[in-house]
Amino acid sequence: MNPQTIAAKHLLTAQGWLENATVQIGEDGRIASVSERHDRHTISVGALLPAPGNVHSHAFQRAMAGLAEGRGAGHGADDFWSWRTLMYSFVERLTPDDIEAIAAQVQMETLEAGYASIGEFHYLHHQPDGAPYANISELSERIFAAAEQTGIGYTHFPVFYMRGGMDDRAPEGGQKRFACTTEQFAQLFDRLSTLSTSLADDARLGVAPHSIRAVDAQGLAFVSSLQNNAPVHIHIAEQTGEVEEAMSMLGARPVEWLLDNADINACWSLVHATHMNGEETKGVARTGAVAALCPVTEANLGDGVFDAPPFLNAGGRIAVGTDSNVRISLSEELRMLEYSQRLHRQQRVLLADDAKSAGRFIFDHVSAGGAQSLGRDAGRIETGALADLVAIDSDNPVLTGFSGDRLLDAWIFAGDDGLVTDVWSAGRHVVRSGRHIERDAIANRFNKVMSRLRSRL
Repeated sequence: MNPQTIAAKHLLTAQGWLENATVQIGEDGRIASVSERHDRHTISVGALLPAPGNVHSHAFQRAMAGLAEGRGAGHGADDFWSWRTLMYSFVERLTPDDIEAIAAQVQMETLEAGYASIGEFHYLHHQPDGAPYANISELSERIFAAAEQTGIGYTHFPVFYMRGGMDDRAPEGGQKRFACTTEQFAQLFDRLSTLSTSLADDARLGVAPHSIRAVDAQGLAFVSSLQNNAPVHIHIAEQTGEVEEAMSMLGARPVEWLLDNADINACWSLVHATHMNGEETKGVARTGAVAALCPVTEANLGDGVFDAPPFLNAGGRIAVGTDSNVRISLSEELRMLEYSQRLHRQQRVLLADDAKSAGRFIFDHVSAGGAQSLGRDAGRIETGALADLVAIDSDNPVLTGFSGDRLLDAWIFAGDDGLVTDVWSAGRHVVRSGRHIERDAIANRFNKVMSRLRSRL
């Protein structure tokens, strides 16, 4: 990688805002220097920010966007569980080629939205009938190939899924593509550990027990032991139905049970954690784990609202993800995070403090939390950090005349991802003038896959 110098009218560093400053990126993809000098530069941008990570994605679900918005005659109330039934049916249609094309599209859209990295919560392991592929890592390798094409900062989370529910029933239907024995998963993880060394230097391999519905206490211990100090992600307390099932089957609330049965620490991310009581909220905050929130998907699925103020007041850490990928938009995830709190509490400007506006407060939290969640040395603009950077057009009418925190407020609450001009992922300049450098090839392949899939609906 050749060294790069970026001149920014507005620059959000780890120490605060600078005006008319430069950032140098070294050959290693890290920030070599940050300077207030007007150095010679090769690239000029408006506002330059640390680019957050999209910490929770199920790439294949992007292909379902728009399919689950009708209730259907005679179906009564629609909820997460009826949506899940459709998802299980849809996943049976996908081939390895489909999965790679969809993943590349998702990663491209993620980058164009202003994220620099992604965590793929990957639970599609097998053929539609549950039989393993001859190459057990076939589908993971398809996501790896997409990451190589898009240049996104990538953390892979192979998912362990061992049962169909807390009553230990066998996986059925679409779940068969997810399920592994401990022996199969150990083989898969060993294979991925070898393959991941051929990815970009900033790529990471994590691990993911799917949920306490899909993994019991022994399975949780098994997965947690596979790789020390690697990121660990788990779905938890997303739905009230899950809370009720845990109370009935386990005698405890989901997060309460997890805190009692696993060594939760700063390597962990609890995805959703929507329905926690006060003690669980404080307990998770004390562990240093990240609450991985997906506000757009949580709204789309009717999950509920994560109660963010008490969690953050207790020292909790948060990040955002696109989950179902029904909509891929960084600005919208951040806006929805704050607006959901306002609707829930019937107040304004809830995620802020005396020193930072809502936009700045949220952006700082999700930048730092996203880097922690994905195991990336990023989330800040300072010497030595990975050059995960996003530039927005400060000359756009939405932002004209603003500086400092008001730039972030205007982008998040009055703008959209169309203001994103450039994105660097570990120094790779993958979005330029608002477009991914491989957009045409990726979009054309995706469109062909979608035309075929939709013709069969």
